[in-house]
Amino acid sequence: MSDLMQFVFSGLTIGAIYALAALGFTLIYNASGVINFAQGDFLMLGGMIAAALLGANMPYGVAIVLSVACTVLVGVILYRWAIRPAGEASAVSLIIVTIGASIFIQGVVQVVLGKNQHTLPAFSGDEALQVLGAYVLPQSLWMCGVAALLVVACVVFFRRTLSGKAMLAVAANRLAARAVGIPTTRILQLSFGLSALLGAVAGVVAAPITTTVYDIGLMLGMKGFVAATLGGLGSPLGAVVGGLIVGLLEALIAGYVSSAYKDAVPFVLIIVVLLAMPHGLFGARVTERV
Repeated sequence: MSDLMQFVFSGLTIGAIYALAALGFTLIYNASGVINFAQGDFLMLGGMIAAALLGANMPYGVAIVLSVACTVLVGVILYRWAIRPAGEASAVSLIIVTIGASIFIQGVVQVVLGKNQHTLPAFSGDEALQVLGAYVLPQSLWMCGVAALLVVACVVFFRRTLSGKAMLAVAANRLAARAVGIPTTRILQLSFGLSALLGAVAGVVAAPITTTVYDIGLMLGMKGFVAATLGGLGSPLGAVVGGLIVGLLEALIAGYVSSAYKDAVPFVLIIVVLLAMPHGLFGARVTERV
């Protein structure tokens, strides 16, 4: 029983990372219809920039804030310099643009920050806590807590703020939103900035657990995309549930079968999802897009 709880806590921790990556995919997809395959690189940038700033003897809190701010700036630049100029290009063309942006970001980070693997100090020490017979690192609790806080913040943003409601309006009908005076370009830019914010925070909080390196965003992004697809691309609730499911399955397979098969789980899962339920767990209500 203790082994099972250990695997469950491990799965929830990594699943929280995938959930935030999936939420970033969902946010941009809902606002613009773009599947942003540079989303994983936002997680990488958050961790890598924070590690570089800490290496320059900057205070931990300042390093985190600056790394998140720099990543948000990259997200905004991605929209202004790559997505917006593409105009009404096809979905495939926009996917290729985001893949190219991902490769470019990885190349720049590789040259500027190096190829070495980095880690960040744990927020509140490395002494494991015993919970329900399992040993849990305090950083795992930070990861789950921050993920839950960000999900709640997103819900409040969309339901209680004018910008959030404007983003929902743009997602529903961009032409009608523009007709009633909503600045659609600014809203789309905001969606990329918020997506980068989610990724950067997830990357910073996860770095003490997973470590970070210039190409880690590729795998995190792919798993986040699988989670978003599993939950139903376009469904925020589905993104969170999908991320947790992927994380739990990975941990259980690694624990009871072999860690060698862990990274294969999401890709087998997406094949099953596409064949058995292509709209995902919660995608039925949002499959109609105007």
